[in-house]
Amino acid sequence: MKWQGRQGSRNVSDRRLSGGTAIGGAGIVVLLIYTLISGDPSALIGSLINQGSSNQTTLSAVDKQLGEFVSVVLMDTETVWTTIFEDYDMTYEPAKLVLYSDSMNTGCGFASSSVGPFYCSQDQTIYIDLIFYKQLRTQFNAPGDFAMAYVIAHEVGHHIQYLTGILDEYNSLRSQMSTTEFNRLTVRLELQADYLAGVWAKHVQGMGYLEEGDLDEALNAASAVGDDRIQEQATGRVNPDNFTHGTSEQRRTWFYKGFMNGDLEEWDTFSLEEIAVFMPYLS
Repeated sequence: MKWQGRQGSRNVSDRRLSGGTAIGGAGIVVLLIYTLISGDPSALIGSLINQGSSNQTTLSAVDKQLGEFVSVVLMDTETVWTTIFEDYDMTYEPAKLVLYSDSMNTGCGFASSSVGPFYCSQDQTIYIDLIFYKQLRTQFNAPGDFAMAYVIAHEVGHHIQYLTGILDEYNSLRSQMSTTEFNRLTVRLELQADYLAGVWAKHVQGMGYLEEGDLDEALNAASAVGDDRIQEQATGRVNPDNFTHGTSEQRRTWFYKGFMNGDLEEWDTFSLEEIAVFMPYLS
């Protein structure tokens, strides 16, 4: 991705040298939207108990560069979504993004790096420990800067869902559903965020910022964080009832669909007819 030398967003707060906090309790969006890393609730609960703190006193050159990269990607999301919202007679209000190390108290409660990147609707903020960039390469075998750009764009997708009222409606349904039913609804929410990330990528391509191989990096990352692949790697088994993000095929498909369309005309992952093609586990 062509990002160096370009303007970054003013909505990024770098708190990687601030250390952790000892405040417990998980926010509702941390629990509902969950993590790109794991579909196992015990992993999230364990991370909330872990009271880590950063011993860093300065940022390395690599750390600084990663921070600049994230800022440029966020700026691109602001540019793209401002334009798209105007096309639909809406006004885009940018999300904020916080970079942290190890752990911190967020708008949705205490979180550690093992939670992975997440969006908190309570303060309209994306939280990222950039250790996840390394995990994409080593744990998920999804290298490349555009793989990380996809992750950021996916979280911004949740912000789009918040701005359009979808996230509030989703949250209101939790008490009316069993865990399995709500997990299925969560899959639809996450696949829609993948679609929105694809829409963003299409516009970034139109702006001339994509390089050869970038699209493949994003598609590979989307596949790498599919529930089926993560469960298979972690336990050797696949349990569709515990899916919260969708299979590798589903995530890759919806990202690519958004990329091909480049708009919001076919973003409805909540329609049975629309999702059934890619959701064999829902029947």
